[in-house]
Amino acid sequence: GATAMIPLATEPLSALYESDETAWLDAMARLIRERRFDELDLPNLGEYLTDMARRDRREVKSRLAVLMAHLLKWEHQPTRRSSSWRATIVTQRQELADLVGGGVLRQHALAVLPDAYANALEQASAETSLERETFPTNCPFSLDNILITGLRDD
Repeated sequence: GATAMIPLATEPLSALYESDETAWLDAMARLIRERRFDELDLPNLGEYLTDMARRDRREVKSRLAVLMAHLLKWEHQPTRRSSSWRATIVTQRQELADLVGGGVLRQHALAVLPDAYANALEQASAETSLERETFPTNCPFSLDNILITGLRDD
């Protein structure tokens, strides 16, 4: 491929990790493709992969909270509903569904649902000026509910 012409950086890979993460990633990928495993920057590679998994988990929880906050507002402020609001909910739902299609992130989403709902309550209350007591204390949504169910217009 086109990357075959790119020489590995002349600076040590650990320094490259600090100075240019994308170049470092390209170098790691190239070494793996070329099966040059003994040259991999293993300490930073391990750290990077752990950070990626942590980032994915944070994104799932954050998207869950945003989506549930919007669903709460939709339920409790029917007169404020708009097509752009509906579009935001649909987009968040699609992004979340893509993230938690299966595997460990789906399990993570199930595990953090109550914490994400607590964040959603805080967001919905702040964004609507409605008291937190207006909304259900415990999460009224199941994960499948959140990912699949259409919006109620009643």
